[in-house]
Amino acid sequence: MTMVAAADPIRPGRGGFFGALSDVLWRNPRLTLFLMLTPPLLWLGIIYLGSLFALLLQSFFSIDEYSGLIRREFTLSTYAELLNRANIDIIVRTLVMSASVTVGAAIVAFPIAYFAARYARGKWKALFYLGIMLPLWSSYLVKVYAWKLILAREGILNWLFAKLHLTWLLDAWLAIPVVGGNSLSVSHTGTFLVFLYVWLPYMILPVQAALERVPGNLVEASADLGASPRQTFSNVLLPLALPGVIAGSIFTFSLTMGDYIIPQIVGTSRRFIGQAVYAHQGTAGNIPLAAAFTVVPIVVMGFYLWFAKRRGAFDAL
Repeated sequence: MTMVAAADPIRPGRGGFFGALSDVLWRNPRLTLFLMLTPPLLWLGIIYLGSLFALLLQSFFSIDEYSGLIRREFTLSTYAELLNRANIDIIVRTLVMSASVTVGAAIVAFPIAYFAARYARGKWKALFYLGIMLPLWSSYLVKVYAWKLILAREGILNWLFAKLHLTWLLDAWLAIPVVGGNSLSVSHTGTFLVFLYVWLPYMILPVQAALERVPGNLVEASADLGASPRQTFSNVLLPLALPGVIAGSIFTFSLTMGDYIIPQIVGTSRRFIGQAVYAHQGTAGNIPLAAAFTVVPIVVMGFYLWFAKRRGAFDAL
């Protein structure tokens, strides 16, 4: 009796070039994967990483003080200029604003996300997602200019304070040197409010996703064991939702740190990093210093992402 060796299954193919190519790709999954990944990896490597490397390389050049031309010689003088007092003030101001917006967004987003995760069902959950996503569908500039009108001295917010006879409170706040100004539309407080509004959805959604993973019986068990609502929040909900908060903070912190439009439209004359980059590469023509400024958010976010990964924040994305 003749024994026939088991052969690999043969995929029924079609004739012609495309049929032969289909058979080759079917028999070589690694080749298929290589061909599928090559175009996006080339795009990422050449267009994104290549341009980023070129930008970082520019930061090690300098500007000739007499001709205004870029001297393409390796030097650290641009980074020495980055560390002068005025530029350090810009960096610190940006980081403080980014941290403030992140903390404010977490405080505002948590109760909204908790309600959506625990109580919203069916059409109410759909309405929740619609309400969160709807602002993202409108024009960015329209939202910023709308807030400038709201925060203006003749705006609806000042009108509301006047109707409530609280104008004295608003004036007292605007008289504070750092956060105040002539009106909310030209103050750091107004800049904070607009940042908070624009980036808030990026905090709510990760926190809501993290809270949905928290088993409801843990909250019930905490109450059964005699824990107060504050203890349940600090010992059960917050630790389990912390990866979602950190994941949301990645968006709010990085987007605030790199934005230059909101501080330009709603804010004071004090610059942020995004404005400094725009001014140096545009008006001033000092591309090396602009590139050095861009290194700051990259380094900060590099450490922040490392910390977020250790805290399991990417699991909530």
